[in-house]
Amino acid sequence: MKRSSTPRRDGFRMPGEFEPHEGCLMIWPSRPGSWPFGARAARRAFTAVASAIARSETVYMLAGTDCIESARAMLPDCVRILPVESDDAWARDVGPTFVVDGLGGVRGVDWQFNAWGGRYDGLYSHWERDDAVAAACCDRLDFDRYDARPFVLEGGSIHTDGQGTVLVTETCLLSPGRNPRLTRAQIEENLREYLGAEKVLWLPHGIWEDETNEHVDNVCAFVRPGEVVLAWTEDKDDPQYAYSAACLEALSGVTDARGRTITVHKLLLPTRPVCLTAEEVSGYSFEEGEDTRRPGERLAASYVNFYLSNGGVVLPQFGDPNDAAAAEQMGRLFPGRTVYPIPAREILLGGGNIHCITQQIPKRRCQPCVR
Repeated sequence: MKRSSTPRRDGFRMPGEFEPHEGCLMIWPSRPGSWPFGARAARRAFTAVASAIARSETVYMLAGTDCIESARAMLPDCVRILPVESDDAWARDVGPTFVVDGLGGVRGVDWQFNAWGGRYDGLYSHWERDDAVAAACCDRLDFDRYDARPFVLEGGSIHTDGQGTVLVTETCLLSPGRNPRLTRAQIEENLREYLGAEKVLWLPHGIWEDETNEHVDNVCAFVRPGEVVLAWTEDKDDPQYAYSAACLEALSGVTDARGRTITVHKLLLPTRPVCLTAEEVSGYSFEEGEDTRRPGERLAASYVNFYLSNGGVVLPQFGDPNDAAAAEQMGRLFPGRTVYPIPAREILLGGGNIHCITQQIPKRRCQPCVR
């Protein structure tokens, strides 16, 4: 059912990802302009991610008619497959953002989606099916939903501590391709209404050359209230150094919604830039109006793009010397969870990573009636 109110008016808030989950939404990859060579390797990577998450929560995999048989063949039986059409596989950005009321109630927020920039700098020309995914998910899983339209937002552009503090980047939320008629203050007001936010912390940048206009979930994430991990490099010649240093400065000395200063844990990036090869580029098939790839293009590789399941930290790995150090650091930061290191280059080829292809569903007082 579509609600005519807003989450804040109804006493709902967006919880932290580290709070208990009922499950996780994912979308089976198939788009030729995102996943080269028929998405074969991407599907193996998605299967590894889904399998790790399914150890502690239910995974719901959305799949269109063109690829649902592939999903059924490759995924473990515990993954629930839902026949829902989409344009691509970024569940974080096109799925509903879930909010809770503290009494076991959970509802979805349906943002307007325009392919990360619409006609201004969006990544493809037709996104109608993606824009309908959130409503379809809420209907299939029996959640009431709030329609936040015409406010444009993606789930990867926000991160919350669950206690009223929301992290965003200026480069994304102030992008002319999102909500050009809204002021910064008006954007904050929308976040208050639909996330139950009390304080918005604006970071100046995300990851260099992140094609989403630098989503926050690739550069900075809450570990718990009052603590974040921040993507970092010690290489001052790397363009990311200035970006991360500016974010560190923005976080220094600020307080969250509860008055706490923010503890920042630096999470090193891979030692080497992750770049597309000519062979990988040859595997894509782009439609008219779609953003293309080129050999040597640097991809926005970051260990911050992890997913917190009920029992684990599902962490991207890039075949880099820093892979092991990132896994060890995440184990220290989340002592009650198992770290699942997942080879994720094949996900990164699509333009995002593990957090981008997942969307958590908070625990509610009753089990879903799947339609």
